[in-house]
Amino acid sequence: MQSAEHLLVRLKELNEIGIALSRQRDINSLLETILEAAKRITHADAGTLYLLEPDQQQLRFEIMRTDSLNIAMGGTSGVPITFYPIRLYDLEGKPIHAMVVSHSALTGETVNIPDAYTAEGYDFSGTKKFDAKSGYRSKSFLTVPMRNHEDEVIGVLQLINALDRQTGEIISFSADDQQLLESLASQAAIALTNRRLIEQMEELFEAFVQLINTAIDDKSPYTGGHCARVPELTMMLAEAVNRTTEGPLKGFVMTEKDRRELKIAGLLHDCGKITTPVHVVDKSTKLHTLFDRIQLVDTRFEVLKRDAEIAMLHKLHDEKGGDAGVVRAEYEAKVRQLDEDRGFLRRCNIGSEAMSDDDMLRVRQIAGYRWRDPDGRESAFLSDNEIENLTIRAGTLTAAERQIINHHIVVTIKMLESLPWPKHLKSVPEYAGGHHERMDGKGYPRGLTREQMSVQARVMGIADIFEALTAKDRPYKVGKTLTESLTILGKLKLGGHIDPDLFDVFIREKVYLDYAKQFLAPEQIDEVDLSKIPGVNL
Repeated sequence: MQSAEHLLVRLKELNEIGIALSRQRDINSLLETILEAAKRITHADAGTLYLLEPDQQQLRFEIMRTDSLNIAMGGTSGVPITFYPIRLYDLEGKPIHAMVVSHSALTGETVNIPDAYTAEGYDFSGTKKFDAKSGYRSKSFLTVPMRNHEDEVIGVLQLINALDRQTGEIISFSADDQQLLESLASQAAIALTNRRLIEQMEELFEAFVQLINTAIDDKSPYTGGHCARVPELTMMLAEAVNRTTEGPLKGFVMTEKDRRELKIAGLLHDCGKITTPVHVVDKSTKLHTLFDRIQLVDTRFEVLKRDAEIAMLHKLHDEKGGDAGVVRAEYEAKVRQLDEDRGFLRRCNIGSEAMSDDDMLRVRQIAGYRWRDPDGRESAFLSDNEIENLTIRAGTLTAAERQIINHHIVVTIKMLESLPWPKHLKSVPEYAGGHHERMDGKGYPRGLTREQMSVQARVMGIADIFEALTAKDRPYKVGKTLTESLTILGKLKLGGHIDPDLFDVFIREKVYLDYAKQFLAPEQIDEVDLSKIPGVNL
């Protein structure tokens, strides 16, 4: 009866171990739990867990523990195992059955040896050398293959020296020990396989995310750099908020799952740009489409100068053409005016500075010139589309093109909300889809207010703006300095654009400086006088 009660206790312990195995998320911790559980239920002094490497046809030492010698190697111990893997086949390709663990892996059989020194059929020479060197006595061995749900051997558990629970003497592993360990090995193999499958699925998912960003990067290296940097800055600011112990955000806490969710959202925050036309994304000048059309405008100026020269020559040869000096002076003045107008349009085309009303009027006046096209037809000097582009007040995008760019966030939300996200990633669409919203509700695409947004979405909004301000790889601008960028960011805080509490953390924890050291050019990292930055609370 006592034996039955003892067995019931061990079965209960085995069940508890199974539950513990199903909860482990880290592979190293899981392997360690497996070996420690195996030693505990059999009351073994030592044990080793080997994992099969099918490609190399060998068993790799993964975890080693010997309590009486205080040996702990592999796993979470931090002590690497330096032993060579155990080969399953010799150089001629013949299976190696002389080693107990290789035999167990090859045949899928359990091997229970009462005393290694008297056992026949196996090579224990290495064990005996270890014993002679360490003073240990390796006696009883229990070696069990670990089979997964497809009945494949994925590893081997080997225990050494079962100890009597009353006297502590070395005894043989009993039939009950063997049965319990085989049951544990089966549970462990399934738990390990499931954990591996989950990790492989996570790796596959992240690879798909990177694939999308690679596709965007291939369309536009500028956007690709943005897609890589925004997640980095997002996590920097989120970690700074996580460290905060004062102010309105002191209650914000992130778990590892939260971090992964936010990182994924950061990586996918602009995935909708995969549908944005590349000539809009990479529009470096106002007249740029597939090429910079300022070259066509230059050609028209040359035509006008040619026509002016021809007109001058006609006058000089005409008896009624008047004084030659006056004619030449008029021609030279005309050419100077055309050169000035051409230089003016070229400057307008860059779009680096906001245009004044006077400049916009001058563009329209130049558009009033007439010229003859290659077919000899008199045409307007600038088309309506060219006038629209050259009179863009700020930047290089027309209102229609800006709408195309802005539409990427609608596509991003649509793409992300169509995916069957698991519970721990269900907020990815909300985090990624909110980075163009404003705290005052004037953002897009949904016009959300601060109270309708998560902290994570608000964090990403700041990261997206600051990265864009400082980016040094954009085709239409140079990266701004820290002072310039923080000045703009501070004005956005005061204007209700970004979260004021997050801005305070961004400044107080010097997130901007940590980011700058990694991603900005040295000339961009100037000395920041925070007392002159708008919105800074010192």
